[in-house]
Amino acid sequence: MTTLTFQGHDVPCDPDETVLKALERYGIAVPNSCRAGVCQSCLMRATQGTPPLSAQQGIKNTLAAQGYFLACMCKPTQDMALSLPDESAVQRVRATVVQRRYLNDDILLFQLLPDERFEYQAGQFLQIHRPDGLVRSYSIASVSQTDPFIDLHIRLLPNGNMTQWLHNEVTEGSTLEISGANGNCFYIEGNPNRKLLLVGTGSGLAPLWGVLRSALYAGHQGEIHLFHGSWNPKGLYLQQELNALAERYPQFYYHACVDAEAEYNHEIGRADSLAFRHIPDVTSWQVYLCGHPEMVKGAKRTAFLRGANLPDIYADPFVLSTSG
Repeated sequence: MTTLTFQGHDVPCDPDETVLKALERYGIAVPNSCRAGVCQSCLMRATQGTPPLSAQQGIKNTLAAQGYFLACMCKPTQDMALSLPDESAVQRVRATVVQRRYLNDDILLFQLLPDERFEYQAGQFLQIHRPDGLVRSYSIASVSQTDPFIDLHIRLLPNGNMTQWLHNEVTEGSTLEISGANGNCFYIEGNPNRKLLLVGTGSGLAPLWGVLRSALYAGHQGEIHLFHGSWNPKGLYLQQELNALAERYPQFYYHACVDAEAEYNHEIGRADSLAFRHIPDVTSWQVYLCGHPEMVKGAKRTAFLRGANLPDIYADPFVLSTSG
């Protein structure tokens, strides 16, 4: 057992316990979101002791050299004194909500205008910081080369602290604090004839919408298949826009998938099941998976078994939070 010293408290940490879990067990709240080492919301600094290298994967080398690490990934091997990151380590940008519009019954489009330059790739994610310290990550649906604003598709979660606030209290003209962008789920130029498979559920369409339009903007010529799924037709959105792209670009195929109550032009079944039924062999394909964690996990395994190389499967693993 190791001891963590943080804000005047000595917190015991079990050998198989992460720093984040140990602090939470002790009743200390630390900003976090994905809990999978991706979003970097739980970045902390070891002022004494050395964090394991596994807890520094994915962060900038300059930060790692200063003792920064990801609390959700850190299982300490020695006693450590901890602090929250300096402002310079996590740059936050203020952004104005210039438009908000419902895309379906529970998914709200937020369009943000940052006060300063905010670099990102469509399909990555950013963090929204609420004034009370709550942090959540949201995928970016806009394309920086063509879109004037940063677009987010935010689904209202029952009893979700952040989503209830965003849906019910944040209005056009409000200012939010954002940070990021992070993640590897974005279109990579250089192989315009390669085939792309995009599979998503619910608001998991957001990053895929960005990836798709990035690819088309870059002149991608290989086949692009997008399978978007929902339990019923009400959960689908951007259908008119996607069908218009399919008519304009012969290399793009849009598949609207529903588990029940199909309407005209819908396919019956889960998006991932239908995707691999249509395309049973994904050897040499690039595969993008976004949406419910269990769907992403299963589809990633299936894609690998159907021939895709692991480096060609892009999926940022988010864990759904009950506090939204």
